[in-house]
Amino acid sequence: MPGKRTAKRSLVPEEESPGRKRIKVCHPSHRTQPGLVLTLGQGDVGQLGLGEDVMERKKPALVPLPEMMVQVEAGGMHTVCLSQTGKIYTFGCNDEGALGRDTSAEGSETTPGLVELQEKVVQVSAGDSHTAALTDDGRVFVWGSFRDNNGVIGLLEPMKTSSIPVLLQLSAPVVKIVSGNDHLVMLTMDGDLFTCGCGEQGQLGRVPALFANRGGRKGLQRLLVPQCVPVRGKGNRGKMRFQDAFCGAYFTFAVTQEGHIYGFGLSNYHQLGTQGTEPCFSPQNLTCFKNSTKSWVGFSGGQHHTVCVDSEGKAYSLGRAEYGRLGLGAGAEEKSTPTVIPELPNISSVACGASVGYAVSSDGECQGQERCRVPFPPLVCPGLELRGDLMALCNSLKGGCREGGGVS
Repeated sequence: MPGKRTAKRSLVPEEESPGRKRIKVCHPSHRTQPGLVLTLGQGDVGQLGLGEDVMERKKPALVPLPEMMVQVEAGGMHTVCLSQTGKIYTFGCNDEGALGRDTSAEGSETTPGLVELQEKVVQVSAGDSHTAALTDDGRVFVWGSFRDNNGVIGLLEPMKTSSIPVLLQLSAPVVKIVSGNDHLVMLTMDGDLFTCGCGEQGQLGRVPALFANRGGRKGLQRLLVPQCVPVRGKGNRGKMRFQDAFCGAYFTFAVTQEGHIYGFGLSNYHQLGTQGTEPCFSPQNLTCFKNSTKSWVGFSGGQHHTVCVDSEGKAYSLGRAEYGRLGLGAGAEEKSTPTVIPELPNISSVACGASVGYAVSSDGECQGQERCRVPFPPLVCPGLELRGDLMALCNSLKGGCREGGGVS
């Protein structure tokens, strides 16, 4: 496999201060194109951001925000928006602190509210009950809580949630963050992967199956304290370095600097691309993604399926097929290898909800499983995020998306 172009990850000195240079991190995943935010789906706990009276939207509705946004993330029951000035606005369920702000005033969780964070933020991520923010100097703040099959496990400390942003202690600046349902993955400037959160299905990539249930003898600290995912290089020489990372609900993909794909976590429907259906508790070299003519540039995972896109603009899917989530037509069966989704134009990015997949193109059209037109406005940017029964998207001057499947 030929070497792939390494994504740019750099530290750019900004202002010098006594004893320390201010640095700035960058990564291709940081979005900068400003736009409006539209939401649709379920809104029973305010996750649409449209006020107390809006329980559901079948068509996209404009969310009232005070400035233009560059990124939007849909959590399990909350939504996180990042503005072009680096500010964060949240709305939705705040039971475990996922909004990162005070919502004691009646109805205040159902409309956008500002998270008090002095630092400039360049990227956000959201899970079922947690939110994370990456600052322009490579620090990561988190709030809310992680959960496992037995309930809350905590955020930084066992069984303790946080309703305001708290700083994660990491040994190197972070350039990208991404969340699964209940785990957080951080890519550092050095190409290392750090993970924290729930590890029951192997999604942390560093906790053996024996200790995955609440950390074993070491307790929850084993799960909640971010630690590096150990991956050895070819021939067991040196440490593997990564250039990108992506999450599904309970699994993780990572792209090495040479373009190889590794994965770990739940694969009960082959959503990782493994031949077996056992969970992977350590990183696996996913040979089904090897191809000498292309590189993989984007992955998005639902609960039991994955949609990915290559450098040639082709979209693929694998995993569970029920409800049409793979976009491969009626009667499709589950796939253990990436299978090209037919009848799509050139694709720039993909996104998944629990049981639905979308592919974002540049032609301004949205098509469903039966090639029916989805009622999105004609101007949709690549900022499309789904989780559970909510979809949030950023509206700007370019792009469109196509839908595959439906939410059960």
